[in-house]
Amino acid sequence: MSKVYVVQEVSGKNLLPAASYGELEFLVPPLTNLMFETEATVSKIRTALRGFTEDDYLLLVGDPVCIGIATHYAAEECEEVNFLKWDNREYKYYPVTVDFK
Repeated sequence: MSKVYVVQEVSGKNLLPAASYGELEFLVPPLTNLMFETEATVSKIRTALRGFTEDDYLLLVGDPVCIGIATHYAAEECEEVNFLKWDNREYKYYPVTVDFK
């Protein structure tokens, strides 16, 4: 089954619609402060994305630097990375695939 890697858990945001694309897995907790925990956070993201496949998705929510780090490590695992993009008009996620070749 596919996984949806949510970069950072964000309180008050309903991410359940993304679960239709796979099991939700959060990379970093909501109160992670990258400025004080840089090495630990990078290591946590890298480790979690080691099994990232072309069937999985990244959901880009949370700290922008964590989003960049997650995108980097997902692209190291697969040349094509699937993202989920929220559509405010339709109130649902759409997959977007980026080829990093």
